[in-house]
Amino acid sequence: MSPARIQWVAFSTIVVKEVRRFMRIWQQTLLPPAITMTLYFVIFGHLIGSRIGAMDGVDYMSFIVPGLIMMSVITNAYANVSSSFFSNKFQRSVEEMMVAPVHPGTILLGYVCGGVARGVAVGVIVTLLSLYFTHLQLHNLLVVVAVILLSAILFSLGGFINAVFATKFDDISIIPTFVITPLTYLGGVFYSISLLPGFWQGVSQFNPILYMVNTFRYGILGISDVNVWFSLGMLVFFIVLLAAYSLWLLRRGKGLRQ
Repeated sequence: MSPARIQWVAFSTIVVKEVRRFMRIWQQTLLPPAITMTLYFVIFGHLIGSRIGAMDGVDYMSFIVPGLIMMSVITNAYANVSSSFFSNKFQRSVEEMMVAPVHPGTILLGYVCGGVARGVAVGVIVTLLSLYFTHLQLHNLLVVVAVILLSAILFSLGGFINAVFATKFDDISIIPTFVITPLTYLGGVFYSISLLPGFWQGVSQFNPILYMVNTFRYGILGISDVNVWFSLGMLVFFIVLLAAYSLWLLRRGKGLRQ
């Protein structure tokens, strides 16, 4: 078997395994975010939104939907890779892949694609649910696809790094609980940063999720608090940075070889 064929078989095997994994336990991976987002639509969009009125020229429900879709994508992409890779590390199956003639990049790409698949799947489910509550337009399809895929890739890489350094199952929930969730709620999902005082607008500029949410909102509604092309460029930059670091960790066997 040629080296290229070996890498393809390894990559496709990891991706199929990852997709089958989250599809097999869809009650834990796909159903909870769908229920959670539905509650957000009802409580924030319908009940509270009817009293808030318009936000940046659109009704409040339409304003928060892009942010909620993005929130579901990044959290599920992160969770899929962090939990799956750590489970394989805990079971010592990662060590078997590392002694096989499989390039570290193939292993990383396989897990990242699995995380992207789950993130996009949940994003599609949440989008379909949102159509029951509001009418979504599409301002720029290219931006929508680009920011969804780039954000899912970035957080899949983040989940991978989290799993590498985790020593117990509790460790993979620390970053989502204490970092991702607060940044998401403060990332312009439920409000426009133009409503904030000048100082807090400046502070918000350091929140990376703000750029993802607003870029996706631009793709859907055509409105944004940030520069869209700068946001996409920064996503690509951080993907390259985290991918290089992840490959270095794999090559070194950091936290993997006992």
